[in-house]
Amino acid sequence: MRKDFSDMAFYPQPVLVIGTYDENGIPNAMNVGWGGMCGGKYVNINISRRHKTTDNIFLKKAFTMSFADQAHLVEADYFGLATGFDENKIEKAGFHARKSDFVDAPLFDELPLTLECQVVEMEEKRGLICIVAEVLNMSADESILGDDGLVDADKLHALSFDRARKLYRTLGGVVGKAYHDGQQLMK
Repeated sequence: MRKDFSDMAFYPQPVLVIGTYDENGIPNAMNVGWGGMCGGKYVNINISRRHKTTDNIFLKKAFTMSFADQAHLVEADYFGLATGFDENKIEKAGFHARKSDFVDAPLFDELPLTLECQVVEMEEKRGLICIVAEVLNMSADESILGDDGLVDADKLHALSFDRARKLYRTLGGVVGKAYHDGQQLMK
């Protein structure tokens, strides 16, 4: 038996922190609930026009996309609650920003995995600004790398947003091998 829902919840939904600079070079961060990959080197975010982050993206045509982690849950949630128009969110959260070498946007030392993005398309759709950006670089702190030198999701402890229950979750360990396990049905 299945149950139908009118309010869709999509899992897993990453908790993304979008970093931008304003016209005075002051860094800002926003927790974005609608975003993800939309191609090999492209990401997409959907945000309303009423955010300082949106204004900053229109101005700079660049942003960073960091993956919120369990260690910074409080700060990531705060970045989604405060507007950024009335206060310096970075300072209040105790974060440290430094300029990306690839785009005109800040990296946050506290968030260990960041995509550095250059805007390629912005369009208003269904009441949101849909932004597509090319990822020019991915920056990862050594603390989240495995012995193979790649990002280890188990070390990252990335947050996922449970929209239906309004909770943050983390994802569990390895359960299979991509491009391999399904081969048993290919025979």
